[in-house]
Amino acid sequence: MRGNMSSRDRGSKGEMVWTCNEDVGVHETVEEARTYISTQQLESVCWHRSGTRFSSSHNDGSYAFWDVNVGERPTEEPTTLYGPFPCKAVTKFLWRQGDKDDYYIFAGGMPRASYSDRHTITVQHGKKHVVFDFTSKVIDFFTITDLSEEREIDEPEALIVLLEEELVAIDLLSEDWRMMCLPYLVSLHASAVTCSQHVSNVPQDLWEAITAAGKLQTQDLYSERVNVLTLVYITFRVRFFWDIESVGRKRTQDWPINGGKILVPERGSADADTTPQRELLLTGHEDGTVRFWDASGVALTPLYKFGSAQLFSGEEIAGEGSNGGADEDEEEWPPFRKVGTFDPYSDDPRLAVKKVALCPLNGTLVVAGTAGSVIVAKIGSSPVDSEVKVVTMNIVLDRDGFVWKGHDQLTPRAGTLSLEAGFQPTVVLQLHPPAAVTALAFHSEWGLVAAGTAHGLAFFDYVRQKGMFAKCTLNPNDLSGAGEAPISRRKSFKKSLRESFRRLRKGRSTRQTDKRGVQSPSSGPQSDKRREGLEDVAEGVEVASVEGDIKESAGAADVSSPSSGPISPIEAKPVERQIEARPVDDSLGSMVRCLFFTKTFIISVQTMTATMWAGTNNGTVYVFTLTTPSGQKRSEEDVTCQLAKEIQLKHRAPVISIAVLDGAHTPLPEPWAVEKGLSKQPDVSGPHRVLISSEEQFKVIPTLHIRTYNVKLPSKQLALIG
Repeated sequence: MRGNMSSRDRGSKGEMVWTCNEDVGVHETVEEARTYISTQQLESVCWHRSGTRFSSSHNDGSYAFWDVNVGERPTEEPTTLYGPFPCKAVTKFLWRQGDKDDYYIFAGGMPRASYSDRHTITVQHGKKHVVFDFTSKVIDFFTITDLSEEREIDEPEALIVLLEEELVAIDLLSEDWRMMCLPYLVSLHASAVTCSQHVSNVPQDLWEAITAAGKLQTQDLYSERVNVLTLVYITFRVRFFWDIESVGRKRTQDWPINGGKILVPERGSADADTTPQRELLLTGHEDGTVRFWDASGVALTPLYKFGSAQLFSGEEIAGEGSNGGADEDEEEWPPFRKVGTFDPYSDDPRLAVKKVALCPLNGTLVVAGTAGSVIVAKIGSSPVDSEVKVVTMNIVLDRDGFVWKGHDQLTPRAGTLSLEAGFQPTVVLQLHPPAAVTALAFHSEWGLVAAGTAHGLAFFDYVRQKGMFAKCTLNPNDLSGAGEAPISRRKSFKKSLRESFRRLRKGRSTRQTDKRGVQSPSSGPQSDKRREGLEDVAEGVEVASVEGDIKESAGAADVSSPSSGPISPIEAKPVERQIEARPVDDSLGSMVRCLFFTKTFIISVQTMTATMWAGTNNGTVYVFTLTTPSGQKRSEEDVTCQLAKEIQLKHRAPVISIAVLDGAHTPLPEPWAVEKGLSKQPDVSGPHRVLISSEEQFKVIPTLHIRTYNVKLPSKQLALIG
């Protein structure tokens, strides 16, 4: 017999039709149709392994069981598990035959009044009952079962759930139905990603320490049956779930899904590179965590998670939960269990990580946050109990009239903290005002950290756990508003609105020019210039900005000149602009955008001096000289710092990157790179030069004599550098 089940709705009733084709001769078949009618609107249908029974789920939160040989009604009354109050629809129902008791697995069905916002999947097996609670919408799910003919039951071994934000696998053969650790498709944005860093050629000892610490973190979270570290990365298309139902299982200790094809040589194979490439991706998140990912293979694999919330206390900051472990309250009804790693909610927005930096050669991690906190941590192989010192540095110093109207700083935990193996905090630098850290740099060989905010920058000696020097970059005319609204670079809403309308006018004139091909002198850019000039003078805008807008309009008109031929709308869309001087009164011009430690020629050509370079939002570059004691004196004497030079870019565009080149035009090596044999000594035969990258230009300047070389990219060859 060959059967096919279909369904259709008639008003508020659900009708199911089973069509059976029976062979009665060589060339003859008899078609039989049977109808099954439910009292509620139908959502899904699932066959039992026996082939003679099936289940249906409905929009009122109920499900029913049917027998193809027993009438048009269910074998028993429909079950509303979470009734009797109104419930949400059971969108999908799976009926799997077990050894003793059957498995009932369905999505939805929660009481509307209490849990209508939950994304759940219920699993029942005899007396065992768990409601898996997810943080994103359930798209689809299925079970991994052995469909071989010699087996008479299903006995599913895993439940695979595709959610809107992640993929989750539940081990149904384990006692407590834990999650399986995914070998691929792990949610990178479990919490919103706020920053990142890529580290290549990680030393083996640091790699092993990070991996071991990560195992300890997840030993009670994931099922012990799956050894993910020995798995092969698999390419798996989650979109086609219906093609996976017939997949047979491998061994019980392996990932239950087979399929896909490896597109790169596997580690250890003959075709693979003999030198292992250990690459780390560090991602900072909104919840205050820094996650370490293995970026060496086809897929990103999580290795370790560093949490900064352990250092702070407060009503908003929750403690480390069990993340859905088996020790939760069994008396709760429905018996919810949180599963999955995606968590879009942050306990406190001040925990968000803004900058992260890792030195792989000595295992030092620096994490900077939204509330002006800078954490220095060292890798450790065993748990310790330690008190973490907090040092506060005032960036604005004794500036009169400064008022901070932003958020408060995070409250550090007092007393001794229990620190797990992994990166263990040694000291916390708290900047005042507690604004978000906008730039971060540290030199692990010198033991120094530099952090910048919208108010200035601070130097910190984490070896002696002592503040060194602070530089305020605030404009004396604007001491009250810096750093409170870091999203907008405009001084006022009125000015931003005015410039938006100006851009609309220019875009409209450009489109009209493209249609006509030729502009008349009376209606060309000259009249637009006069109109914009009159409007800007009336509204009090500086002449420099008016000239910049005029040149922008002229540049756009030149593009559409008759000699250049017809231009398509796609080609005419980008409107290039000349590099113009920006206003000095930008309220966020004091923001520090980049920091850079290096040793170069800054005072004389005979001696290389330790320096720190800082670039701001208004095109200013500060050069500081550092004096670090050597040998045993390093832990006894202070590091001195003083301002040596100040460079002001004429166009005043934000400085986003600084690098120093040696005599061979090669970037200077990273800390410890020469000592570890990973880099050559810098070339000192010729003068060093600094490469300053702004949002509009690249400038190459000798470090000894501040004279700009004419090495820059014109605006017609690049867009905004970022």
